[in-house]
Order: sequence, then structure tokens, then C-alpha cells
Amino acid sequence: MQGKIWTTLRRAITGEMHDYTRGSIRQGIVLLAIPMMLEMAMESVFALVDTFFVGRIGVYALTTIGLTEVMMTLIYSVGIGLSLAPMALIARFVGEKNTAQASRAAGQSIVLTLLLSALIAVPAYLYAADLLRLMGASEEVVDAGIGYTRIMFAGNGIIMLLFLLNGIFRGAGEAATAMRVLWIANGINIVLDPIFIFGLGPIPGFGVEGAAIATTIGRGLGVAYQLYILFSGRSIVRIAGTRWRIDASMQLRIVRIAANGAFQYLIGSASWIFLARVVASFGDSAVAGYTVAIRLILFTLLPAWGLSNAAATFVGQNLGAQQPGRAERGVWWTLGITSVYLLVLSFGYYIWAGPLVQAFTEDPMALGYGRDALQVFAIGYVFFGLGLIPVQAFNGAGDTLTPTLLNFVCFWLLEIPLSYYLAVGLGLEVRGVIWAVVVAELVLAIIALVLFRRGHWKTKVI
Repeated sequence: MQGKIWTTLRRAITGEMHDYTRGSIRQGIVLLAIPMMLEMAMESVFALVDTFFVGRIGVYALTTIGLTEVMMTLIYSVGIGLSLAPMALIARFVGEKNTAQASRAAGQSIVLTLLLSALIAVPAYLYAADLLRLMGASEEVVDAGIGYTRIMFAGNGIIMLLFLLNGIFRGAGEAATAMRVLWIANGINIVLDPIFIFGLGPIPGFGVEGAAIATTIGRGLGVAYQLYILFSGRSIVRIAGTRWRIDASMQLRIVRIAANGAFQYLIGSASWIFLARVVASFGDSAVAGYTVAIRLILFTLLPAWGLSNAAATFVGQNLGAQQPGRAERGVWWTLGITSVYLLVLSFGYYIWAGPLVQAFTEDPMALGYGRDALQVFAIGYVFFGLGLIPVQAFNGAGDTLTPTLLNFVCFWLLEIPLSYYLAVGLGLEVRGVIWAVVVAELVLAIIALVLFRRGHWKTKVI
């Protein structure tokens, strides 16, 4: 038994070729999930390391990255939304054994992403200070963090390409490649973070700006590695020799899926921006504590995202192979594993909330806000997984409209007004904001599971 486990682990990490439309469903999900979970685990480790080092600078620096990160989620949303299109299309094409079409979809997705990132970079860089003020930042925070915010906005194309190209690898079933990319990118980030923040030898300390410099360099090298793989023929998807002129028919297919996908995540991101704005009204310490709690939650939620991405790829490839029943069984199994994982973690977060937050900030008020936020998150943590898995299954099937509508109802019509009422109206402050998140995630999970059982996603044509 132990030998079988190690063999599966080795196959998953090395990226050994596997046909996910045949054989054991559990083994297929595990082979996809292990590298995807490790990929997301490294992303979450970097977020915590980044928060740890910046927290040593002070509350203003921590507030800067908190508010900037919330704004950057809009860019992440566009990048993730764009990545859904090639992921879903390539998964279908690979399931159909049509690698030429998969490569065509990949090349056109890159063209679209480069054009869009250029349109975002210039205005976001120029109006970075105004955007921070709009988020409720004090003038002290703006003065301390404007450089960080500008660098992050200017490098948005690197972030979007990182998401997009890893979406291509996931759709192709090459989860181990996507894992290696993020381990390289974020490993470099972790090494460079303290060097550029505090300085080393001839390299001066840039303070909070150093965190943005390290992140941009690390992710940039990750993108270079991704492009090397796609151009060198080391992937099923090969873009060497691709004609880079606009392919109208493929662009329309990409845009149709990506538009809903981007809007889906933009809705969620916009709700987080509103929540952060409400939190900012309670002061810099509230934002700092809230930021630490969010980073801790993401630390363990991102591996769950890895499981959900495995389910999405499994669904796409099996629908391409005309096996909807197999796709559904894979999703239910993934949902069970994810729920148990998050339920166990919720107990730990609730019990050790104080010491965990204290490791990142010494400000007593920020510690109190962060502890309260983390404990409320822990109470409803399992709901995140119950909604996340079926939603990603819809995305893997190419049905990005259903999750978009779910996000609109649960986040804009429920979460936003409820958070303001609980935080401001009832005076619960940060705890009220988090309670609104928990309620919204519960409602989303219930609706998503009902819609998934109905099975309309099985007949989606893309």
C-alpha cells in the first residue's frame, strides 16, 4: 500500500503522462490534484512570507499591501477569467485528442492577454495614488506605499500571463508543469523579498517597494519559463510557429467564455474591495489585522483551489471524451475530500487564532481585529469548499455564466449590503464584515450544489 502511494506521488510530481478519460477516477483526480495543491500551497506560502517581512516595517506598510492587494484582485480576476477560456477549450480539445486546436486556442489567448494588460497598465500606474485614497488610505499610507502600488500595477501583464499560461497547462492535464512554474516564481520571490526590502551588500533596502520589485522579478522569470516550455515543444500544447495574427473565429470562442469568466471573478473582487473599504473606515489597525487574517485564510484555501482546479480539468477532458457521468463522479469525490480538509483546519484556526495573528503583527489593536476576523472565518470555513468545487466544475465545462450569476446574487445582492449593516449599522465592525462573508458563502454553496445536481452543465457546448 505504501509503495502504491509513493508511486502515485512520484507520477503526480514528475508529470508523467496520463489519460484522465480512462481508468480509476480517484487516481486521475489525485494525479491532477497533488501538483495543483502544491502549486497553490507555494503561492500561499509566498503570500504569508511577504506579509511577514512587510509587517516588520510597520502598520502603514502592511496597510499598503492590504489595500493594493484588494485592488490587484481586479487584475487577478481578469487574468483568472481569461485563463478559464483556454483551460476549458484545451481540456475539451485534449479530451477529443485534437492537439492542433488546443495549440491554436493557446496562441490566440496569449495575444488577447497582452493587448488587455497594456490597456490596464498605463492608467492604473498614473492614478495609483488616487486609487489608494479611494480605498480609504490615509495620506501617511499613500506616501509610504505609492511606489509599491505603482510597481504592482505596471507589472500586471506578468501576473495575467502567469495565470493564463498555467491555465493552458492545467487544461492540457499538465498540472506538474504549472506547479513547477509557481514554485520557481514564488521561490525566487521568497529569496528576493528580504534582500530588496531590507537591503543586502550593494543592494539598498527599498522598504515596501522592495516587496513589489521581488514579486515582479520572480513572476517575470516564471513567465519566461512557461513560454520556454510552450515554444520548445515540451508540452502537448505547442505554440512554436503559431501564426500570431488575429484568428477571428477562435478569438470569439475565447472571448465568449472569458468575458463571463472575467466578470464572474470581477464581481467577487469588487465585493472584496467594498468589504476592504468598510474595514478601512475603522482605521489602519483594522486594515492590518484584517489583512493578516485574509492572508492566513488564503494560506490553506489555495490548496483547496488546487483541488477545484483538478476537478475543472477532469470535467473538461471527460466532457470532451463524451463521458459526463465520469466527470460528475469525479466532482463529488473531490468535494468530499475538500470539505473534510477545510473542516479540520477550521478547528485549528478557531483555537489558535490569537497566536497565529500575533506572528505577523505586534500592534495590539491589529491583533484584536485579526483574531476576531480569523475566528469568524473559521466558523464558516467549510462553506467555501462546498461552493468552490461545483463552481469550478461549471467553469471546467465551459459554463462560466452560471458562476457569474451566482456571484452576482450572493456577493452583490447579499454580501455587500449585509456587511455594511452588520459592521456599521450594528456596530460589529470587522466581525460584521466577516459574518457577511460566511453567510454569503453558505447561500452560494447551497445554490451551486442544487444546480450541479440538475446537470445542465453536462450538455454545455463551447
